[in-house]
Amino acid sequence: MNVFKQLKEFYWPDRRLLFVSIGCLVLATALGLVYPNLLRYLIDDVITKEEYGLVPRLAIAVVLVVSIKGLFQYLHGLSGGRLGNKVAYNMRGALYEKLQFLSFQYYDKARTGDLMSRLTADLEAIRQFIGFGFAQILNVVLMVVFGSAMMFSLNWKLTLITFVTMPFLVFTAMKFEKNIHPAFRSIRKSMSDLTTAVQENITGVRTVKSFAREPYEIDKFSERSTAYKDTSIKTSNIWAKYFPVMELFANLSVVVLLGAGGYLVIEKSMTIGELVAFFSLIWYIIGPMWGIGFHINNYTQSKASGERVLEILHQYVHVKDKENAAKLQADQVKGHVRYENVTFSYPDSKPSLVDFTLDAPPGSVIGLLGGTGSGKSTVIQLLLRAYNIKEGKITLDGRNIADIQLQSLREQTALVFQETFLFSASIRNNISYGNRDVSMEQIIEASKLAKAHDFIMELPLGYDTIVGERGLGLSGGQKQRIAIARALLKDPKILILDDATSAVDMETEHEIQAGFKQLMQGRTTFIIAHRISSLRHADEIIVLDKGHTVQRGSHQELLKQKGPYLDTYNIQYADRPQEDGVSADEAGAEGQEERAKLAEVIRLERRLAQ
Repeated sequence: MNVFKQLKEFYWPDRRLLFVSIGCLVLATALGLVYPNLLRYLIDDVITKEEYGLVPRLAIAVVLVVSIKGLFQYLHGLSGGRLGNKVAYNMRGALYEKLQFLSFQYYDKARTGDLMSRLTADLEAIRQFIGFGFAQILNVVLMVVFGSAMMFSLNWKLTLITFVTMPFLVFTAMKFEKNIHPAFRSIRKSMSDLTTAVQENITGVRTVKSFAREPYEIDKFSERSTAYKDTSIKTSNIWAKYFPVMELFANLSVVVLLGAGGYLVIEKSMTIGELVAFFSLIWYIIGPMWGIGFHINNYTQSKASGERVLEILHQYVHVKDKENAAKLQADQVKGHVRYENVTFSYPDSKPSLVDFTLDAPPGSVIGLLGGTGSGKSTVIQLLLRAYNIKEGKITLDGRNIADIQLQSLREQTALVFQETFLFSASIRNNISYGNRDVSMEQIIEASKLAKAHDFIMELPLGYDTIVGERGLGLSGGQKQRIAIARALLKDPKILILDDATSAVDMETEHEIQAGFKQLMQGRTTFIIAHRISSLRHADEIIVLDKGHTVQRGSHQELLKQKGPYLDTYNIQYADRPQEDGVSADEAGAEGQEERAKLAEVIRLERRLAQ
C-alpha cells in the first residue's frame, strides 16, 4: 500500500466520504449475516415445529432487512462515487499543474501519447480503486471475519474441518497477485506505446501521406498493437492458470462441509437448519475469497497506475525559482542582456555552447547565424532559462537571470518560433494569447504590422474564424504571421525571432521586416535566421559553429572577412555580386569567382526550367 500512502494527500481531505462509504458497506455486510440465521429459524423453528403462524413475521423481517441493506448499499455507492471522482479531479489538476512547470529537459524525452495515457486511463484505474476497490477489499476481510465468527458459534469443529483448504486458497491468491502486478504494468506500458503511435501518426498525417509511408505506419502500428495483444494474452494466461486452482480449493471446502456436516446431522449432533445456515455461511466466505482475484486485479491495476502517476508528481523540476527570487517590474526593465563566458551542454551530449560572450545593450538587434547544431537556439533557450547554465552567467539589466522569478522573466520576452503552434481557437484568441487584456484595435494593429490583417479579413469569420488543430487550414506563412502578431501584441522588452520569416516569401518578408524595424525600436531583439536578408540590419551578427563563436560584427564588417558569413552571402546572393555596395574586390577574389559560378548555374537552371 506504499503507493496509496504517497497518494494520501488526494483522498485524505475527503476522508469523511471514505469512512461513510466503508461504514455503509460494513453495515450492509453485517445485515447479510441475517439471512443464514433466518434460514435456520425457518427450518428448525417454523417448518420442523410446524409454527406456520410465524411466516408473516418472518417475511416482514426479510423485507426490512433487504430494504435497510439496500439503503446502506445506495449510500455506499453514492459516497464512494463522490470520493473517487473528487480524488480523480484533484489528481488530474495536480498532474496538469506539474506538467506546466516541468522543465524542457523533461519534455525532451517525454512522449505525448504516454502522458495522455497517464492523465486518462491511469487516473480512471485509481479512481475506481479509491472510490470502491479499497472498500470492497475491506469488505472481503469483514465478510470472512464475521462469517467465520458465526460459523464458530454454530459448530467450531465443523468450522475447523471446513477451513482446512482455506490456506491453500489464500496462498494461491497471493501468488496470483505477485504475478499479475508486473503483467498489468506491462499492459499499461504497451498501451502507452500504442497510444503514442496513434498520436504521432495523426499529428504527422500530412508528412506520412507526402512520403507515401502509409504501409510503414500500418506496420509500425501493427507491431505496437501486437505487443499490446501479446502482453494482454500473457496476463490472460496468468488468470487462466490461477483461477481454476482457486475454484478447486473453494469447491473442496464445500465438499468437506457437505460430507462432515451430513455426518453430524445423521449423528444428531447438528440440526438440518444449522447445516443449511452453515452452508450459506461458507458461501458467504468463499464467495468473496473466490472473487478476490477480481479485487486483486483492481488493486494491482490501480497500483501500477499509481506508480506511473507518481513518476510525474515526483519528477524533479530542474529549472525553478530560488527561494528569494526577485520579481521584475515591467516599467523598470530596460532589456540590457549580457552573456558572460557561458558554456552549456545538453544531457549526454557534447557542449552546445562554449565560452559564449555577448553584450546586447537596450534596443540593440543581435543576429545569430550558423548551421544545424551550431548553438543558435541554445543561446535563446538559456536566456529563457529553459535549462540551467553549467558555467558562466547571463544577466538582465545587471541582474543574474538565475535570481529572477521565471514567470516575470518570461513575461518580458516574446518569441516567434520557426515551427509555429496555434491553438484550436479563434484567430483573435490566438493573437491575444500572451496578453488577454487588449482591445480589438490593438489586435488589428499587431496583425497589420505582421502583414496578417488582409488575409485574416478574407477568412469566413475574420478574426473570429476558428483555427483547426495546430493551425491546419492555414498556410505555413499565414500561421507564422499570426505568431508574429501574437509576439508583437505582448509588447515585450526582449523580442526573439527564431527564423520567424522562414515560411513566407521574399516580398512578404521584406514587408514584415519593415514592420519589425518600427517595432524593434526600444527593444532588445535576437534574430535567428538562415537568410542574410533577415540579419543585415542587426547591430551585431554572431556566427556560430559547433557551439563556438567563429565570427562577429556588423553585416558590412563580416562581408569584408573570409569565413562562413561571406560564404553564405555568396550562395544567397550569387546572381547579385554588387549587393550592399560591397565590391567584388572588397569581398575577395574568391568570393567573386564563387558568385560568378553560382550565378551561371542559377541562370542555366532557370533557362532549363523555362
